[in-house]
Amino acid sequence: MHLIERPPRLYRWLFGKALWRMPRTDRKCVYLTFDDGPIPGVTPWVLDILRQHDVRATFFMVGENVLRNPDLLRQVRDAGHAVGNHTLSHMQGMKNSCADFISNVERGAEITASRLFRPPHGLMTLAQIRAVRRKNRLIMYDLVTRDYSRLLSPDDVVRNVRRYTRDGSLIVFHDSLKAWPNLRQALPRAIEWLKRQGYEFGVLQ
Repeated sequence: MHLIERPPRLYRWLFGKALWRMPRTDRKCVYLTFDDGPIPGVTPWVLDILRQHDVRATFFMVGENVLRNPDLLRQVRDAGHAVGNHTLSHMQGMKNSCADFISNVERGAEITASRLFRPPHGLMTLAQIRAVRRKNRLIMYDLVTRDYSRLLSPDDVVRNVRRYTRDGSLIVFHDSLKAWPNLRQALPRAIEWLKRQGYEFGVLQ
């Protein structure tokens, strides 16, 4: 799913009432989200960049990473950011049974104390979608920056932000080691560009 920056309509339709993009209001607003953390060195750096720019965001955390780095979860919340669940072990729904996947999701929800949920790689079976939605708010995305891709440069990541962002976009970055080479250059530039375009930054509830 992350091979493209914006998911196709058919894919969005399969997920039913999942949140892909926030409704437009009388002000221009986007929602920065960060997947796969918290990671020492990376997540604190992201928090510092967001603080410098007075921006709030939502962090979809992997439960096992939270267990290894509980102080980072507290730092994220203390800074006024929202926290979501990204499963216990970054489990891919399409490769696992519904029962195993939902168990993994529920453990992640307990650890993060959040009912906001985003599936790793944006993929689930229809049975998993139905089961997840019984207890969670399913949060997807309008724009994947592909900051994790070794085939892209920081310039390419910023170009994706500039090309695909629109009012209400849920924008995905990653506070992960894999994304770090691109993230450390692309994130400040992307935020600066978004601000120049007049966007405000919202937090998911």
